[in-house]
Amino acid sequence: MARDTVDSTPIETVQDLAATLAEGCKPEEKFRIGTEHEKFGFCLNELTPIPYKGEHGVEAVLTGMEKLTGWERIEDAGKIIGLADDHGGGAISIEPGGQFELSGAPLDNLHETCREANQHLAQVRQVAEPLGVGFLGIGMTPTWSRADMPRMPKSRYDIMTNYMPKVGSLGLDMMYRTSTIQVNLDFSSEADMVKKMRIGLALQPVATAIFANSPFTEGKPNGFKSFRAQIWTDTDADRTGDMPFAFEDGFGFERYVDWALDVPMYFVKRGTTYYDVTDTTFRQFMNGALEGRVPDATPSIGDWNNHLSTLFPDVRLKKYIEMRGADGGPWRRICALPALWVGLLYDSGVMDQAYELIKDWTQEERAALRRDVPEHALQAPFRGGTLLSVAKEVLALSQEGLKRRNRLSDGDLDERVHLAPIEEGLASGMCPADVLLQRYNGSWGGDISKVFKEYAY
Repeated sequence: MARDTVDSTPIETVQDLAATLAEGCKPEEKFRIGTEHEKFGFCLNELTPIPYKGEHGVEAVLTGMEKLTGWERIEDAGKIIGLADDHGGGAISIEPGGQFELSGAPLDNLHETCREANQHLAQVRQVAEPLGVGFLGIGMTPTWSRADMPRMPKSRYDIMTNYMPKVGSLGLDMMYRTSTIQVNLDFSSEADMVKKMRIGLALQPVATAIFANSPFTEGKPNGFKSFRAQIWTDTDADRTGDMPFAFEDGFGFERYVDWALDVPMYFVKRGTTYYDVTDTTFRQFMNGALEGRVPDATPSIGDWNNHLSTLFPDVRLKKYIEMRGADGGPWRRICALPALWVGLLYDSGVMDQAYELIKDWTQEERAALRRDVPEHALQAPFRGGTLLSVAKEVLALSQEGLKRRNRLSDGDLDERVHLAPIEEGLASGMCPADVLLQRYNGSWGGDISKVFKEYAY
């Protein structure tokens, strides 16, 4: 999220909260695609993370991007922390360790998504290279320790940094040392949302395996293909995971709200001040628990929207659905990740086929995939075979969905062209981490610094 919301409309009932989610329903012809990607800034000479301050820092890059794009600056306590395109709907924000994120505008097709990503990366290079800064597309910092990482001046991150060690051993690594690509998709009705959530949750480990790209920690192989995904298994059990309740009868907007209400909050924002309320759930907040602790202790829609943005399940529900399972990666994968999910979920016939694929998977099977994929990726065991065969089925469905959409580029290519990196990987049976490890053990001769040259944008 680029900025925390300030909608002061008071909340009166739990049904009000479900109604805010239902406001996301829209006709299929108005479905859009919102793609987000994060990347690590590094000093081109030293290959170290860039700080916030200074001529080679995040602040300098953001200020340069502000001048180049004309986007509106977003500040926290007087410090620039992001930019917003109030006309197109896109935004640039910074994650806790300085990860530089583009939250893309809601776009009609994947060709537009790719143009947006390419334009953004070209602008970032234009600003960053004269500063001696490069950007790396990978799922986790390959050489830097947690202590190496800078801290960005965002008040909510201070609260999260203090809280994370209380609820998991790897939450700070999630905040400071990981990077992702995700896509935000629309739904037409509550039933459509439920089907997309279930498909997304079941197939999220497949996406994690296809995009697994974090096999190094502090300069050495870590034993995982997606250590980023492993980190999520020990971050904060209250607000993460595969949400088994989404597969129960009666799941819908109100059931998601019921779950969210009982997750501890991070903060309440009043004016420019963030109040640490990590000992309070939103339900307790609604029942008066913050009276006398924060100014104006009446919960608002803005408070609720901010709370929703601090929940981290594998698939997150807001007024749209966020697919959150993929590691960050090189630029082609910025387009491939949304292509995979759009193909699966934006043609009703193909979506029905995807649902048929996963509808008899048990919770035990889904949990086993989530457990096994970080280490094994496409070679994770599943029903007597490996996940690779499932991934190939999923890719074929996505290809069919994009073919049916028939959204053509200027060169008369449909959106299937953006699945090419996935096709190449599945044909070889290798995820990006396998390629990285192959290079590390081969042509790189164990010199992991080569990643900064070969995987920089």
